[in-house]
Amino acid sequence: QVQLVESGGGLVQPGGSLRLSCAASGRSFSSYAMGWFRQGPGKEREFVSAISRIGRTTLYSDSVKGRFTISRDNTRNTVYLQMNTLKPEDTAVYYCAADGTFTTPRRESGEYDYWGQGTQVTVSS
Repeated sequence: QVQLVESGGGLVQPGGSLRLSCAASGRSFSSYAMGWFRQGPGKEREFVSAISRIGRTTLYSDSVKGRFTISRDNTRNTVYLQMNTLKPEDTAVYYCAADGTFTTPRRESGEYDYWGQGTQVTVSS
């Protein structure tokens, strides 16, 4: 079992930056590929980014590629999402998720076993 807690959300102006963190408790954090998803107002949950178990492979959605960077520190049981050049359309609740099945990161939310409670990101002037 893995418990995930996101932090770092908030209100930021367009063009600004935020760094989200997701702290995992439980055993064997390095056994999980990790992902970030988001759900905007009136929208379905969508894939944002994912990272393999030891961080060698990353995936990004087209909408965030070049602006967001995912990373992980297995010594701290934490995965990060650095978000730069934020846009109003990035406004959403951001969730981290853990996948204990596949070694490579996945885009499909159904592949993930554990989810955090989410952190709100609002991009507005």
